[in-house]
Amino acid sequence: MSEHGGNVVETGLQLGIDPELLLDFSANINPLGLPERVRSLIVSHLDIIMHYPDVEYRHLHQALACANQCEYDQTIAGNGETELIYALVRTLAPRRAMLLVPGFAEYRRALQQQGCHIIDYALNEREGFQVDSALLDAIRTHRPDCLFIATPNNPTGLMPDAGLLDQLASLCEALHIALIVDEAFIDFLPQGSTLAPRLADSRYLYLLRSLTKFFAIPGLRLGYLLSGNTDTIRQLKRTREPWSVNAFSALVGQHLLSDEDYISRSHAYIARQRDYLWQAMTRFSSLAVWKPEANFIFFRCLRQDVNLKTALLGHHILIRHCENYPGLDSTWYRIAVRTEAENNRFIEALTHVLQDDGDGLFPDFLQSER
Repeated sequence: MSEHGGNVVETGLQLGIDPELLLDFSANINPLGLPERVRSLIVSHLDIIMHYPDVEYRHLHQALACANQCEYDQTIAGNGETELIYALVRTLAPRRAMLLVPGFAEYRRALQQQGCHIIDYALNEREGFQVDSALLDAIRTHRPDCLFIATPNNPTGLMPDAGLLDQLASLCEALHIALIVDEAFIDFLPQGSTLAPRLADSRYLYLLRSLTKFFAIPGLRLGYLLSGNTDTIRQLKRTREPWSVNAFSALVGQHLLSDEDYISRSHAYIARQRDYLWQAMTRFSSLAVWKPEANFIFFRCLRQDVNLKTALLGHHILIRHCENYPGLDSTWYRIAVRTEAENNRFIEALTHVLQDDGDGLFPDFLQSER
């Protein structure tokens, strides 16, 4: 099983402590927590647990289509985005696929299960882990059947240039390459997706979305896929296991994307806390920190004598080690943006762990932010 963030139960067992005592910076979940609308819907509809969901999820698919200004037959909901990654790969059955590394582990696992040959396209520190036009040249050279790209990228939190994404979509359409764009964190960007308007005229573009991260419902497991290729969507619906989305997820999903108050408050709060956390972390001379566009921060510890994950667990803080991402080693980490109080606690713990950093002014900076 691939390592993911949010595994507080296993970590608590390893440390011999109650998992509730851990402050989890490893899972990229909206710090504002569960929308009140979700809580109210579940409490007021408890009786639906006694009935099977609509196997076609008609109301859910209609709500997703309406929110994304696309057609009903261009969307399919799933038990989290991950279910749809595997289902799409099984349906498309690519023989050659290109993956950007570092990247989300489940793309590779899904492709390997189908015996697909994988071409790695390495993003590197020298180029700031950013995608550029060289990717277009690599696609023309290798001619894969499909390409996975995350916007924003996980774990770097970086967003490719909108113009380059448009060129990428046009190239893949011309070469009949399935362009699978993971937009799991796109809801954290107020401007949203620049590729969504292309859906109506594309047969090779697939947009994967997650509702669990932005709306803080990872336990409910809900994601969806958008594509102008209605034949593929139809085949996915026809061959999927029945009732993969539970009744509560199907109900809640009908209302999430119309909760404009929660969405606007989240954008404002996360932007403020993300900027504070990023600025605070850049004050440490032993950290190289990438400026993020999503709700998490990617960074490197330049001190070889410090394992930050282990050291911060001593303060009951769990962060995401990135050494299991292809192309990264044990010096790379990722943390989520959390509440103001929790972010302050993280910076205090980090200050203690890196107290020999030589940055004597940092504690004064932290104090001034309170």
